[in-house]
Amino acid sequence: MMNKRLQTFKYILFDFIMAVTAWGLFFFYRKKEFYFSKQEYFDSVFNDPKFYYSIIIIPIFWVILYALIGSYRNVFRRSRMRETGQIFIASFIGVTIIFFVFILDDVIVSYTDYYKYYLFLFVVHFFLTALTRFILTMKTNKKIHRGELAFNTLLIGSNGNAFKVFSEITGQSVASGNRFIGYVRVSGEVHDQMKDLLPCLGDVDQIESFVVEHAIEEIIIAIDPAQHKMIEKILLETNNLKVTIKIMPDYKDIIAGSVKYSAIFNMPLIELPVEIMPLWQQVAKRIIDVVLSVIVIIVFSPLYLLLAIGVKRSSKGPVLYSHERIGLKGKPFQIYKFRSMLVGAEQNGTPQLSNKDDPRVTKFGRFMRKYRLDEIPQFFNVLKGNMTLVGPRPERQYYIDQIVQQAPHYRLLQRVKPGITSWGQVKYGYAENVEQMIARMKYDLLYIENMSIAMDFKILFYTVLTVIKGTGK
Repeated sequence: MMNKRLQTFKYILFDFIMAVTAWGLFFFYRKKEFYFSKQEYFDSVFNDPKFYYSIIIIPIFWVILYALIGSYRNVFRRSRMRETGQIFIASFIGVTIIFFVFILDDVIVSYTDYYKYYLFLFVVHFFLTALTRFILTMKTNKKIHRGELAFNTLLIGSNGNAFKVFSEITGQSVASGNRFIGYVRVSGEVHDQMKDLLPCLGDVDQIESFVVEHAIEEIIIAIDPAQHKMIEKILLETNNLKVTIKIMPDYKDIIAGSVKYSAIFNMPLIELPVEIMPLWQQVAKRIIDVVLSVIVIIVFSPLYLLLAIGVKRSSKGPVLYSHERIGLKGKPFQIYKFRSMLVGAEQNGTPQLSNKDDPRVTKFGRFMRKYRLDEIPQFFNVLKGNMTLVGPRPERQYYIDQIVQQAPHYRLLQRVKPGITSWGQVKYGYAENVEQMIARMKYDLLYIENMSIAMDFKILFYTVLTVIKGTGK
């Protein structure tokens, strides 16, 4: 295992130092046109209180910005060209923010000074940061290529494909950073060609325990690409593991463009992303969740009161209804709704799905369901952090157990937080049976594959249209 914390600290430290240097040079540059003697020039800088607090605040701002865009994650897996591009974009965003917050009130000779200030700060900051990052990444990559640093790797498969992958990776003149701990057998493979090369750790069903026990950081799936069911099973078993997963491609994958490849010396493999969304989008999504939820709760507080009165008058029982649903990574939580059914609707304790003409639903409850108003207490779930505005609808464990028997890949939905609304919810509304849950699931899987802030706003827009039109079911 590599010292990830130390490496991350190096990146943060050098980013901070370069930000201090760039801002210091910029501060001197912006003062040079107003003073003729050296003494006045230096006094104008060192006697300015803005110089001292900004030389701390500005670098902290840069470190936070880089953290938000994910610069301090996967510090041992770096592409120098890709990182340079990310620094360029981050520098543009950061300098633009600093320019409008700190610089627009400067005393200037002409408006062309603004362009000079902007360009100077951008070029200096980008160059210094990119240079130090390039040096750090180059030194790390050299250690990996020399075999001094390596990732604990688990090989899945024991046939000719596994042998080919293992032989090619270990036989490269330049090390790829894989330290093979062992391999896992897969049912259906007749000839075990790995038994004399690596320790056999066991079977596919035990992958999760192997990852924890041996601190595995990378999994390479080297079975026949035609074994789609087995590959799907392996991906489900590794669904909640924070490890890099790579799959041996076939020519169809290469022709289709599935193999994204940047390292010249390494073996071409399909790499599955650990994170579904970039870190900055994850942060932005959470901020949007909190801000919009607070706005809805405050602005529509009279509606909350009216609905509570309506529920109370419609039938005897509590205003709110809560029960257990399954959320992120299979963790249970209590979901809140305005009660739309008669009390004791599930008297025998067995969960029962509602349908269009369900006699258990009250008249007022049917009205709320049509406009999705029974769901609005879930904005408090969003504030608590166990739900999000847009995400797959959470289900009860009773139905999940039935769904996974027919569609095991349902568990992939638990990679993200459940939501108040979703693509599947817009398309289907309330599911009336397990078959509809499974049909709705494909849209939620597509959402996860294309998850973005833009997609969230699109789904929210259509959800609002559904509520306004009252076309929900």
